Amino acid sequence: MSVDEVAHWLADYLSCLLKIRADQVDPDLPFDNYGIDSKSAAAMVGDLSAWLKRDLELAIIYDFPSIEALSRYLGAGGEAA
Repeated sequence: MSVDEVAHWLADYLSCLLKIRADQVDPDLPFDNYGIDSKSAAAMVGDLSAWLKRDLELAIIYDFPSIEALSRYLGAGGEAA
């Protein structure tokens, strides 16, 4: 998946979760700013893992705490971007 595809997926996911428009999701804001708790984080990482068809550790959203950071990492194939 490309950086843009991952960013779009994450923005859509958060918009559905938070019941806001996707264009209201700021890709540079940390996930914490959206009130993502550990249960929501686990669900998001699980769904993202299924969408990407690869295993992801929950810690990934703490290591890459925003849409921008996470999509760059995953869009680069999981290599440091």
